[in-house]
Amino acid sequence: MLPLATVTWTFLGYLLVFLELLVEVGTFNLSAFMRCPEACICTADLLSCARQELHQIPATLPPTATTLDLSHNAITHLNDHWLATLPRLHTLRISHNQINDLSQKVFHNAIYLVHLDMSSNCLHAVKKHYFENLVNLQELLLYNNKIVEVDGNAFVKLISLQKIYLSWNRIAKFPFISIQGFKHTHLRTLDLSTNNLSSIPVEVIAALPFYIKNGLYLHNNPVKCDCSLHQMLQEWKRHGFSSVQDFTEEHTCKAYSNVPRSIVNTFKYKDFENCSRSLKELSIPEIPCKVGESLVIHCNTSLHDDNTTVYRWFSPKHESFMYPEHSDKTHKVLQNGSLKITNPKLLHSGVYLCVAISKHQKINATYEVNITVQHPKLVDSFNTGITTLLGCVVSLLLVLLYLYLTPCRCSKCFKMPASPPQDCSAQSSILSTTPPATDGPNRKISTNKHVVFLEPIKEAQNGKVRLAVGEDFPDAKSPKLLQLKLDSESISSVFSDRPIMSYEAEELSQADG
Repeated sequence: MLPLATVTWTFLGYLLVFLELLVEVGTFNLSAFMRCPEACICTADLLSCARQELHQIPATLPPTATTLDLSHNAITHLNDHWLATLPRLHTLRISHNQINDLSQKVFHNAIYLVHLDMSSNCLHAVKKHYFENLVNLQELLLYNNKIVEVDGNAFVKLISLQKIYLSWNRIAKFPFISIQGFKHTHLRTLDLSTNNLSSIPVEVIAALPFYIKNGLYLHNNPVKCDCSLHQMLQEWKRHGFSSVQDFTEEHTCKAYSNVPRSIVNTFKYKDFENCSRSLKELSIPEIPCKVGESLVIHCNTSLHDDNTTVYRWFSPKHESFMYPEHSDKTHKVLQNGSLKITNPKLLHSGVYLCVAISKHQKINATYEVNITVQHPKLVDSFNTGITTLLGCVVSLLLVLLYLYLTPCRCSKCFKMPASPPQDCSAQSSILSTTPPATDGPNRKISTNKHVVFLEPIKEAQNGKVRLAVGEDFPDAKSPKLLQLKLDSESISSVFSDRPIMSYEAEELSQADG
């Protein structure tokens, strides 16, 4: 009989061999499971099989992939549960293929899929079961297909949808009623441009939430020119909706339904000027508000207030507020449905939308109001006392200017001096009442820098003093002699017609003599 120690070591040896074989087998299977398809390029979490002329999906797909690109191939069919091996997948690009239909269980296991691009395929419709399992889907690209019909319940369960692109198809009618209310609170873009919409239900679209209308693209459709459509688009333009502002020239309509080429620009069609309903009737009410002042806005809808009515407000930035939840420090919805704005600022200006939903009547109504937040006017802060004080200060300044900025502050100039003044200006000598004699044997005009007053000339410049240089005095000895000419009519009432010479000039003349 073998010792116990020998048996123990033998058992441990067999166990190690078995574990080694198990690890080798498991590693082999795992490596086969993780192997990248030959026609694809694999990275840590990206699997790209684009432009490989594939006619079907590769059999093995690495489970670590979060992004799968199968675009620009020739794939015509997708198997049921084909995404079961990709539990982390959130982005799938399968555009530019030849897929014309989808079975009910194609996306059965893709619960984490967020972005799906199936553009440029051959889909003829969007059926109810196509995407109903993608509860976390946010972006759905279906443009450039051959879609003619969209089922009314195709997007009902896609509560996380933010963007739907259906442009460049053949859609003649779209179920706008399916996106009313608040079933799609995250939806911001619905592109239906370049389709075959011959008519647009303006009344149904008017009941859509404000944030959906901002991203509802309807341009390049053969719709018939209608006043209600024109008025709706004009209102969207005034609100600054991107769907109109970015594609103003692309919004067209048919002036005559039986003439395919009678396409005109919706905003330039002159016949819309004759619409019976004025566009001014569509303008929303405006409520001014000052910075820091609280404001309460009532939801003035046509629905009767009852216990089953639910109110939801949307700010200009598309923020949602609802009683009693979804409030912030500035916005709060009251129990009666009114919106209270506390301490508003300039950034809170814009169009606010209230949507009232009656669960009992199963209808909803909207109400819009434009809030303008402004700074308080500075003029209102001034009262009568301050105005009077300002007037006094201005008057005092004028008096000081008059006293200290006069031409001459010499008191001697205003008196009859016993002897000729020495330091008076030329202007001050005008005030002398007795003009000095200018004739005499010992009197002559000095050639120094003295100024004389000569007799005014009739054609003087309206009483203005004009200095004349020596050119005006041909007999003068000095070319520096200056002459002041005054209007004779303005001076005659005060001075005589005789020429006046300043005392300074007279004294200096005697000295020279």
